Amino acid sequence: MSQPTPRIRTRVTDLLGIQHPIVGGCMMHISGPDFVAAISDAGALGMIASAMFPTQDEFRHAVRRARALTSNPFGVNLSLFPALRPIDNDLYVEVILEEGVPVVETSGHRPPEDLLARLKAGGVRTMHKCVSVRHALSAQRAGVDAVTVFGTEGGGHIGELGLTTLALVPRAADLLDVPVLAAGGIADGRGLLAALALGAEGVTIGTRLLVTEECPIHENLKRALIAATELDTLPVLGSLHNTLRAWKNPAALRVAELEANQARLQEILALVAGTETRRMLQDGDVDAGVIACSQSIGLAHEIQPVAEIITNIIHQATKTATHLQA
Repeated sequence: MSQPTPRIRTRVTDLLGIQHPIVGGCMMHISGPDFVAAISDAGALGMIASAMFPTQDEFRHAVRRARALTSNPFGVNLSLFPALRPIDNDLYVEVILEEGVPVVETSGHRPPEDLLARLKAGGVRTMHKCVSVRHALSAQRAGVDAVTVFGTEGGGHIGELGLTTLALVPRAADLLDVPVLAAGGIADGRGLLAALALGAEGVTIGTRLLVTEECPIHENLKRALIAATELDTLPVLGSLHNTLRAWKNPAALRVAELEANQARLQEILALVAGTETRRMLQDGDVDAGVIACSQSIGLAHEIQPVAEIITNIIHQATKTATHLQA
């Protein structure tokens, strides 16, 4: 008989209405409704990537599908990063309010206060993900309910400051009044426990969930990722002031080479375009595109169900804490 999963209750679990203090990292081209629902069903918080959906109707359909698949809370990420396809987040906010989405995470630039005011008036809990304490304080002043600080170990947009999770989290926890979530390099219960010890009240985990049974990427890519180590990532797109930590495959190495040679913008963007990434994610051509990936990929050794990973994280965190107290 399996042991009941312990509860770790924090302000984050209370704020978001979730069982475990874990948010599934939002991943472009990946965080659709089925995957998000699996994360929420596991007691964490799944986050739909709104930027995946080019029209308001497609986004509404995704929200409704997620609700049909899980009775647990889920959220939506609104990207404030510069994009090749301009995004009108006001259209997504309309859907969020009309469909009763309980949580919104913004990432990128400082969230506009009018956007936050609309969400808060509709009863939506808001979070902002950022890469410095200065930006976290700015988001708090704008009115968010929680802040995620994202260290440079993480996969995705890591900013230009090179600040680690270990340095960011305690500094943010000391200075902010709202709850802090830690992100970047966290993939197991030891990372969760460490984040809590540093003052965070929750964590965001993305890369570890890439190699799950429910993650909608090709099996070829999953197998390649579980063979990777902590050495198999690199930052790219720094020349565009939009640094992204990616898996070190031929496409990412080619991007780094083009940047080093001061190639034209169009040449670089052609390699990171959604078409090439989708060819990798859907068709299994692991050399084709660029995929965000944390240094924590070295901790992922097998493909497991999402629920099993989340449960194992909580068990490992509580077991390790008990061992430390002995």
